[in-house]
Amino acid sequence: MSEAPAVVYLVDDDGGVRKALTRLIGSAGYRVEAFDSARAFLGRAHDRNCPACLVLDVQMPDLSGLDLQHELNAADSMLPIVFITGHGDIPMSVRAMKAGAADFLTKPVRDADLMGAIERAIARAIQNGSEKAERDAIHRRIDSLTAREREVMALVVAGRLNKEVAAELGTVEKTIKVHRARVMEKMRAASLADLVRMAERVNFRGTAGK
Repeated sequence: MSEAPAVVYLVDDDGGVRKALTRLIGSAGYRVEAFDSARAFLGRAHDRNCPACLVLDVQMPDLSGLDLQHELNAADSMLPIVFITGHGDIPMSVRAMKAGAADFLTKPVRDADLMGAIERAIARAIQNGSEKAERDAIHRRIDSLTAREREVMALVVAGRLNKEVAAELGTVEKTIKVHRARVMEKMRAASLADLVRMAERVNFRGTAGK
């Protein structure tokens, strides 16, 4: 991620609330992009190169905050969401949190509570970004393996010994040792445990890089 200021996307159909929250959030050093509806937010291209979170009103005409959360989840968005609502109830908050919301606050929201929730959401976004970058790097390394090297890697991380891998693939142990060494080098794995961790990180099964 870049070193640009973190972005807080704000979606609320109340103009007064948008203005007040934009001023509050901006005063903390965040870059704020405000929208008057969920559809306006969905129609805007968003910067994926800096940490961001979404401060989202629940009750809005046309497309509710929970509906927007559903659409973002369907698109595999990792954007942490802080819900704010004047009409919240326990079932609604439970639904939002189960769907991955970072926080759920009831209006009138105390400034300190909102800023604390945003700070935690941005921290989550940074962590998500780091984890995605790691997974992407692992995928690229796997993509660099030959088909046979992927087969060897799959059997090695499953705990098979070189002689067992050789027997399963119909070759000799010496050849497997060569393939295994190439796998370790291409994957930049310092140890077998490191290779296993990377395989688990991307749910590697051996048939393809992704």
